[in-house]
Amino acid sequence: MILTARLEEILSIVRSRRKASVKELAVHFSVTEQTIRKNLNELCEKRLIQRTHGGAVPYSGTTNMEHEIRRQISASEKNEIAQEVARLIPDKSSILLTIGTTTEAVATALEGHNSLLIITNNINVANILRVHPKFEVIIASGVVRPSDGGIVGESASDSLNQFKVDYAVISVSAIDEDGSLLDFDFREVQVLQKIIQNAHHVILAADSTKLTRSAPVRIGHISQIDTFITDRIVSKKFKKIIQDTNVQTIETRPEGPIEKPNTKL
Repeated sequence: MILTARLEEILSIVRSRRKASVKELAVHFSVTEQTIRKNLNELCEKRLIQRTHGGAVPYSGTTNMEHEIRRQISASEKNEIAQEVARLIPDKSSILLTIGTTTEAVATALEGHNSLLIITNNINVANILRVHPKFEVIIASGVVRPSDGGIVGESASDSLNQFKVDYAVISVSAIDEDGSLLDFDFREVQVLQKIIQNAHHVILAADSTKLTRSAPVRIGHISQIDTFITDRIVSKKFKKIIQDTNVQTIETRPEGPIEKPNTKL
């Protein structure tokens, strides 16, 4: 991600002070308050700050982390999860792959397969797989989210509604102990709900840090998932819900504590 010098300095000020007002920033940079509001809106769209009345604060646990930072969190766990997903997918299958750094890892893990039809609303997934001569890759139409290359909105939902696939591989931003699957962007949630409806077998690929996070928009419930692949499940409450709903579960690292993501990155 490339930021202008002023945007970088504004971001540095907001992070170091933990709060900054439009008025203070306008004086600091000798520009109008309107200009500063525009700058803050740009940083907010990139998920780097959170707007407040009259100013901004650093992004919090309820604000989605910038894409490249999220890619680095639990990278080895995501790769192991991706390998397990790939083992479940036979050649000559049709697959819906959604937005997320874990599904991007799945795309890489699928490269040894043959004769796959892959539909996605993730530009990064399409770029990973488009060069494979034995794959047919279809990308959804819709609004491209600048923060991560995800295609979201009603157009994307309508586009994906044309398909009924063998497998859907989805990821989420957070999983509540009550089994709720959560995300940050209601436009992405619309697409995810449609994808879940249009697959014979739904695979949720999510590392254990998702069980330590929260997000404001509900996608659905773990009971709508056929197979859940993660590194480990520590929560006894959540584990019981999975058992009660008969969701097939694969843990790649069943022992050990869950480490909370470093939201200060």
